[in-house]
Amino acid sequence: MKRGVFWLIDGKLYCYPFDGSISEGIAKSGNTYNHKKLWEHLRPCGSKAGFDYYPRGRVEITAKGKAVIYMSPHIGSEYVSGICKAFELDNTPAIKYDHSEHYHCYLDREG
Repeated sequence: MKRGVFWLIDGKLYCYPFDGSISEGIAKSGNTYNHKKLWEHLRPCGSKAGFDYYPRGRVEITAKGKAVIYMSPHIGSEYVSGICKAFELDNTPAIKYDHSEHYHCYLDREG
């Protein structure tokens, strides 16, 4: 099981399980990636938008070895299996839809 971050861009998941191979995107904790730092380094799909434009989320592993997926409510449950596969989650993760501003994207700003 791996922790890390992901984005949903035009119906496609862009997943970045933490393995330390991308040093520019590492979070302060040192055990996962930071969305903003990683986006500035990678710019998935060549987007000129900011890191917070697209729906995004992260996978965390608790001290008890349980996977938790925190994500924008704009990411549907149909993407969970792809997230589990990308992050090698071998048990059923807890899903936490985060409605806070932390996970807001362009869909929250429209309307």
